Amino acid sequence: MTATTRTSFLCLLFLLLYGCATLPPGTTRSPRDPWERMNRTTYKFNDGLDRAILRPVARGYHRALPQFAQTGVSNFLTNLAYPRVMLNDLLQGELRAFGSDTARLVLNTTLGIGGLLDPATAAGLDRNDRDFGQTLGKWGAGSGPYVVLPFFGPSDVRDSFGKLGEYLADPRTYLIRNPWVTWPLWGLDAVNIRVGLLPLDAAVDSAYDPYALVRNVYLQRRDFRVKGSAATPPEDEQEQKLFDEAARDTDAAAGAPAPKSSPEKSPP
Repeated sequence: MTATTRTSFLCLLFLLLYGCATLPPGTTRSPRDPWERMNRTTYKFNDGLDRAILRPVARGYHRALPQFAQTGVSNFLTNLAYPRVMLNDLLQGELRAFGSDTARLVLNTTLGIGGLLDPATAAGLDRNDRDFGQTLGKWGAGSGPYVVLPFFGPSDVRDSFGKLGEYLADPRTYLIRNPWVTWPLWGLDAVNIRVGLLPLDAAVDSAYDPYALVRNVYLQRRDFRVKGSAATPPEDEQEQKLFDEAARDTDAAAGAPAPKSSPEKSPP
């Protein structure tokens, strides 16, 4: 089966499933989600793929690998892709941040043994997390409708274009031409990201409407990233705050009782 045939087959499958997508009883439509029926179909597909493959792999990875090794892998992958952050520093006119991020990349690549260690943070160089979707927002581009991308998950129209920029600006796209190296790196990156989301699984699974919860968390987080500070806030605190706010909004819109406790802090 050729790549074109596979793509056509997937498109046909989504079109057929689109007619089967239904909204939960009592659900209030979000004005930012005009394609909700299609998005719910894609979300269901992604969720099934995640439960069958990515979630079990991420759990196995988390259990099998010592925490210091997981931290080293995460540091290495972040450092490898960090030139994307520096490019967005320039595109957003953040020259001071560009200088700081350049020093951070050099320090972690050399003293940090290729990025496995993070001496830059100990030296007072904060980690920034700018991306192309954020840059487009800083330039005045509207977010557009919410959209769930096959395999990639929640997004919006602006961030979908930003993801293309992220791929084109990633050093892995050009520096490592061997597919036996690049594909494992992309796969490891996906698992690393999924491990970071494991603490939220229980809350999402138990939500009255998991789709709406994920959507609200994503939109609130992106609004904060574009309109708030570009520097990465304390991840646990900020993610928890956004998650709790989105959970309350989702439950209120659905008429469901508010959750009594916050999501679990430790991955399963």
